[in-house]
Amino acid sequence: MSAIDEIRQKTDIVETIGRYVTLKKAGRTFRGLCPFHAEKNPSFFVYPEQQSWHCFGCNTGGDVFSFIMKKENTDFKEALRLLADRAGVILTARPEAEKDRKEKERLYQVNEAAAQYFHDLLLNSPAAEKTRAYITDRGLSAKTILDFKLGYAPNAWESLKHHLLERGYNEKELVAIGLLIQSEDGKTHDRFRHKLMFPIADQRGRIIGFGARVLDDSLPKYINSPQTPLFDKSGNLYALNFASAGIRQQDSAVIVEGYFDAIIAHQHGFNNVVASMGTSITERQVSLLKKLTRNVILALDADTAGAEAMQRGVSYENVLEAEVRVVTLPEGKDPDDVIRTDTGMWQKLLADAVPIIDYVTNLVTAKLDLTTARDKSLATEKLLPIIAEIKDPVRQSHYLQKLARLMKISDRSLEAALSRAKSDKSKRGIQLSREQAISRAVRPHVSNPLEEYCLSLLLQYPDLKRIETALSPEHFDNSENREIFLALQKTDDVSAIKESLDTALHEYFDSLVSRDLQKGQMDLKYLDCVRRLEEKHLKSLEAKKAEILAQEAEMGGTEAELAKLQEQGIETSVKLGEIYSRKNRRRLQS
Repeated sequence: MSAIDEIRQKTDIVETIGRYVTLKKAGRTFRGLCPFHAEKNPSFFVYPEQQSWHCFGCNTGGDVFSFIMKKENTDFKEALRLLADRAGVILTARPEAEKDRKEKERLYQVNEAAAQYFHDLLLNSPAAEKTRAYITDRGLSAKTILDFKLGYAPNAWESLKHHLLERGYNEKELVAIGLLIQSEDGKTHDRFRHKLMFPIADQRGRIIGFGARVLDDSLPKYINSPQTPLFDKSGNLYALNFASAGIRQQDSAVIVEGYFDAIIAHQHGFNNVVASMGTSITERQVSLLKKLTRNVILALDADTAGAEAMQRGVSYENVLEAEVRVVTLPEGKDPDDVIRTDTGMWQKLLADAVPIIDYVTNLVTAKLDLTTARDKSLATEKLLPIIAEIKDPVRQSHYLQKLARLMKISDRSLEAALSRAKSDKSKRGIQLSREQAISRAVRPHVSNPLEEYCLSLLLQYPDLKRIETALSPEHFDNSENREIFLALQKTDDVSAIKESLDTALHEYFDSLVSRDLQKGQMDLKYLDCVRRLEEKHLKSLEAKKAEILAQEAEMGGTEAELAKLQEQGIETSVKLGEIYSRKNRRRLQS
């Protein structure tokens, strides 16, 4: 028996979830208010027989591992260790893996010590007097300064270095974490000098790096920590540790550019705001937000918003599988300016945010004369490739029709042009540059040969990933399979995939890689496997909803509650119908 199976055997999901949620028995299930979204009527269910949970309000669910991951804002490895501790299961790890973990913990401690040093200087040092006056002029309250642990880096070459060396840290660690710069002759000095410091934390509140603003007219105004074992600017969002709860509660996230934009927003009660730290928004950052919400609003200055929307807007939507909206800020104003001046205006701007494709369309056509053939051609040339990248066929059709009406040309002409654009793209071998967003909506663990077969196909034939399918993490009941599937999305290198997994999964991973597969028509086998996984997932949801409907009826549930569940059931049935239709078409064609 593997350590993971032993943890499952010794863990009661009702007891575990009951630590976080007040549960009441309802037939063969337990019911309570969902801990992941605000609701008055309980739609969160725990299934003891299957050792699983599901919320019909936010449509998420899974096993005990996925619940801990979502509730504790952690990854599979840490959820595994937490549950192992509770179950009394000893996890063995490779010495090098344990060493790596301890080294990272040490680096977190270094950053924490540095942040505290900078913070104390800002609050107490005479040298920071002008910095204190500056942030007061920017409208920051004393509480905000404390909450965000803002700091001051003194105008000295080795001040932080000496402070941390005295506390037992070494130069190698300080260079690795980006706090010191090492010259060619091996000498080191402080990276941040005479700067206003912004500690950057991960979602769990651990400090992973720093942002810094100059206190004079020198350029650039802002610098960040370099890439380190803890910090990757493209994979993190500033203030996410403060915003996570607000994003979940409001089911909405607002992305701004700068540190002050995010800080001022939180100070004024807008607690669902994060910042991209002045760089282009990445799909990895959008993927972070997808774990919390699919409703994302960009509130960037006009030039940045336009560039983001034109270059990467559709890729954001394809990651989220939802519409992204854009705020149009007053000319020359940042979110910081708007919020400090008029919070009502900020709320109205958010309410008036437009879908990103509409924003791009307005941007492209604003200076064109669409009564002329030349400008119609220019607009179509810029907008059609963007529409072509929309994955959702309904939304793609909507914007194609809208463009046709705007250009006053026939839908068929644009459809033909779109087909040509897709064909050209396929011939050039150009694919969307995107990462699969991590979805924690998984279902309970069962021994599942179909999932294992699908993963073996993908591991042994990585080119199958190039086939577009609806396969997603939620189609894997088993947490181990889901973790391997997520790792598969990032690389084709089998050894790299294995190294990214917890050591508790290595033996199981090796069994998938070495599994004997009958060769021939692997693409068809893979497509059939994906279809069967999707069908199984939807059937399971239908069965759960049917069971809850029966319970509601017996307990005298309100018509509104029953109607809501029935409506969700119809949606699932429609998807199942589509699968069966595709299956029948293939049978007729074969």
